[in-house]
Amino acid sequence: MTDRAFVAGNWKMNGSLSDIDTFSNALTARAADISCGLAVCVPFVYVARLAERLKGSDIATGGQDVATEIEPGAFTGEVSGTMLADCGATFTVVGHSERRAMYGETDDIVVAKTRAAIACGIQPIVCVGETLEEREADTVETVLKRQLGAVLDGCSDEELGRIVLAYEPVWAIGTGRSATPEQAQEIHAFLRSQIAERSDTLSRSLSIVYGGSVKPDNAEAIFAGDDVDGALVGGASLKADSFADIARAMPSHGA
Repeated sequence: MTDRAFVAGNWKMNGSLSDIDTFSNALTARAADISCGLAVCVPFVYVARLAERLKGSDIATGGQDVATEIEPGAFTGEVSGTMLADCGATFTVVGHSERRAMYGETDDIVVAKTRAAIACGIQPIVCVGETLEEREADTVETVLKRQLGAVLDGCSDEELGRIVLAYEPVWAIGTGRSATPEQAQEIHAFLRSQIAERSDTLSRSLSIVYGGSVKPDNAEAIFAGDDVDGALVGGASLKADSFADIARAMPSHGA
């Protein structure tokens, strides 16, 4: 089996051309002793610039969303997976909680975007996670079963083999509040058990990463869980030093 260890940065709506240049120079200089897979997901307008700056390194470039449509057409404002790939991206975030909450993305839309990305040769980082209200109502497993179940039902085994799954408790995103290492491991193990019901092989090989206020000072403890294969890092990914420190804390997880 291949190694599941993977850390991705999500810049959200941040950055500039000069930030891309400064960041890429600093990260490539610090990446020599990082053993896990590494990707940086930036706004669409910076994808080509980042890909060019990271050329020749082992660091992948990603987008933060993708259209449900594959073929070109009258879809004003949309960016297809083909366009992302043309600009040098090999990953993209799909179904982030902010897309679900602010822009009305349903489970069906997330599945459609997941499949569209894969069809275009882009590896989707598919996000699932509960709100604080859902956690307090003790419906976490119900919510995650629904979100993950839609992806499992809507994708073939071959498509599922291309996915990175990201667990992001909504209450821990950008709040400075993180799930405890025990909470993260518990949910990751639950998600892997759900995947195992579909395919034992897939459950062992698929990367499940944690997203939610991951920082250099809590990364090692979060990564200690057997089923935590890495992180989807928000604010701490905007600086090369903190992002590299998080990635450096990731041990190699054999699948």
